[in-house]
Amino acid sequence: MVHADCFQWLRQVPDNSIDAVVTDPPYGVREYETRELEQRPCGKTGIWRIPPSFDGNSRAPLPRFTALDDGERKTVRHFFHEWVTILLPKLKPGAHVFVACNAFMSQLVFSSLMEGGLEFRTQIIRLIQTLRGGDRPKLGEQEFPDVCSLPRGSYEPWGLFRKPLPKGVTLRQCLRDHGTGGLRRRMDGKPFFDVIPSERTPRRERHIANHPSLKPQSLMRQLVWSALPLGKGTVLDPFMGSGSTIAAAEAVGYRSIGVERHSDYYELAGEAVPKLHALPSHGLTGKLPPHNGQAQLELEAGVPVDPVAHHLVVTSAIDAGCDRAPAGG
Repeated sequence: MVHADCFQWLRQVPDNSIDAVVTDPPYGVREYETRELEQRPCGKTGIWRIPPSFDGNSRAPLPRFTALDDGERKTVRHFFHEWVTILLPKLKPGAHVFVACNAFMSQLVFSSLMEGGLEFRTQIIRLIQTLRGGDRPKLGEQEFPDVCSLPRGSYEPWGLFRKPLPKGVTLRQCLRDHGTGGLRRRMDGKPFFDVIPSERTPRRERHIANHPSLKPQSLMRQLVWSALPLGKGTVLDPFMGSGSTIAAAEAVGYRSIGVERHSDYYELAGEAVPKLHALPSHGLTGKLPPHNGQAQLELEAGVPVDPVAHHLVVTSAIDAGCDRAPAGG
């Protein structure tokens, strides 16, 4: 794990050296600024809000990306265009890049990555009942009780991108030369699916890593597993957050690098990764979703994932003068 600004860190990485990227970036840019994080606990001001309660349970704050104005959307586009411009030459030919997003921001984020040179392959749909949308009009709840401003969200889109193969190079050649270009099939031999029934991040995992964008290990282990088609190489998360990608890579026996500039989350990841990694090998810490889908990867295969014994190297390369948004989950 590296304590650094990923933009600066990536500039020092050799070209054609990264096998895959799996990340949940700060796609709103504003939501992880110091001022917004300080306001987050109250859930009433700034970009963070507390969704309404429908079952009596308390809700965690969510960022309101509809609060971004035109100037901030231009900042988002510039942020991702600059990031992919730096990242692209560092990727091996055919390397895949998995980017978490949401339905509201995905067109802006994904188009910026394509304009920067990544090849859009598809969207991976995480089926998960979210708390976005479905609200009655603000201050008009009683006047318009039968109206909702947006549909209630039931999925989370992940963009799947690839560094283009060299001209005239086939997938078979790319796999031979670089070990990249395709996706790893499930352990039961079935193909990796683009729809993944998922659980909400279990409370057990949130107690380990209190990060607002924490994704469950049952999801992350599937994504990370598929990212290296031959099961060899290194997975990078340039916006590491609390380390969920790194823990997933450890759990499936992959090498990984996590880069995080926000000191609090960097320190949290140092404590959280070993604990998340130690969760049951099948990754599911909550009730299985009622689907016979990708979320049952290890259980259907009947083969546990044996973690590879290797050391987690922690370094620090933070530049106090950097002005970047910190990490996602």
